[in-house]
Amino acid sequence: MSQTLIVIDSISDWGPYYPSDQVITFETYLNSDYNKTDTRVRVINLCNRYRYLSDGYYCSLLAEARGHNVIPSVRSLNDLGEKALYRLHLGDLSTGLEKLLKEHNRAEPVTIKTYFGITSDPVYRELARKLFERFPCPVLEVTLKYRKTWEVAGLKALSHKSLNDAEQTAFAEALDEFSRKVWRKTRARKNARYDLAMLVNPEEKLPPSCKVALKKFISAGRELGIDVELITQRDYVRLPEFDGLFIRETTAIDHHTYRFAKKAEAEGMVVVDDPNSILRCTNKIYLANLFNTHKVPAPRTRILHKGNALQIQALEDDFGYPIVIKIPDGSFSRGVVKVKDRAELNARLEELFQQSSLLLAQEFLYTDFDWRIGIFNNKPLYACRYYMVKNHWQIYQHNESKVTSGRFDTLPTFEVPKGVLDAAMRATKPIGDGLYGVDVKEKDKKGYVIEVNDNPNIDSAVEDRYLGDELYTLIMSEFLRRMEARRNKK
Repeated sequence: MSQTLIVIDSISDWGPYYPSDQVITFETYLNSDYNKTDTRVRVINLCNRYRYLSDGYYCSLLAEARGHNVIPSVRSLNDLGEKALYRLHLGDLSTGLEKLLKEHNRAEPVTIKTYFGITSDPVYRELARKLFERFPCPVLEVTLKYRKTWEVAGLKALSHKSLNDAEQTAFAEALDEFSRKVWRKTRARKNARYDLAMLVNPEEKLPPSCKVALKKFISAGRELGIDVELITQRDYVRLPEFDGLFIRETTAIDHHTYRFAKKAEAEGMVVVDDPNSILRCTNKIYLANLFNTHKVPAPRTRILHKGNALQIQALEDDFGYPIVIKIPDGSFSRGVVKVKDRAELNARLEELFQQSSLLLAQEFLYTDFDWRIGIFNNKPLYACRYYMVKNHWQIYQHNESKVTSGRFDTLPTFEVPKGVLDAAMRATKPIGDGLYGVDVKEKDKKGYVIEVNDNPNIDSAVEDRYLGDELYTLIMSEFLRRMEARRNKK
């Protein structure tokens, strides 16, 4: 469980905003001991001045010394105080600024204000978010100038007291979005022992969990004393206020989901998917080598290297046609093609090698369905049979306008053929103890692992069709066990 404090110089400074018990003066924070409970404390430092050795500077310094998560941090204040320091973190923004300001008069500087990474002008929203990730600060003034190229010419942490009426409204709305717990009634959370962040993307077309499933996770957590809060990419700097992170957004390495996992792990939080699982599962080249090393039953597989002409004949001689070609980091059947002859193989390889220098080739095993075995903490949770789309060879078919999926069955794990269940368990043990969805093909009563998903689908009325709400309780119970184990180690 966490507590949020808003620290200001004087209570009168909070006059324009709604009152809250969590708003305190720096004097109160200085002379109070918030270290006597297990509650984690987050401090939003809104003192009027942040210069070196001012009250605002000492507020952030004391918060860090007390083990509290504070915004802005001392490092951010030091970096913002020296242009040479903050410029070190701005190098990769130039390309984006050129595109952003291509129609703007180069002779006119641009000044914008951001509030917790949000700005009123939609043109600069992505820039504001990126700057907030690097310099988490309640109010930041950004100056852009053209000097051979557009660049960030100035960054300055401002006091909320310097804002006019319209800016105060924008600031209050941003604060509310950044930390909704400030306004939440304590009665609604009195039984929560732990806080769990669930990372989602409301705009994702094929999310790992539907909205109904997310609500069931929240409900299951509440019954166990876990306050589950949905967060998005914008909440990166809020992670330390939680005990755990549950990623319910499709993961990738070069993606904010991986950065969230890494930061959560660094903060000592319970995290699923953990960074190692993301790293190992999102790349099919890694999985193919892992399966080979640990003798996991899988279809015959070859790794293809761009520019190696000799591999084509060897592939044909070994596999015959049809052959399945995959890009290493595809998901939901994207980047997976089936070729029927040499001409089609060459055409597809030329296309896919533009995305990756290595590709995966697998023998084609036809089945009417793929098994999906859900495993958490090395224990099977659920089992589904996903059937191929009608007149198609995959469980998903991607068209220009829509994605089609086949029908499904959900079964208890004790009804899964032993060869399939054993293959799934063998595939996940060398990866870790996270939440995985193992895709397995069944042929002649044997299981052949196609891949391991670190972020498996758990949707209402699909994966939970057999266990119902118990599936969500089982997953939340494992989070509870892990969070309690972490707390007991301290």
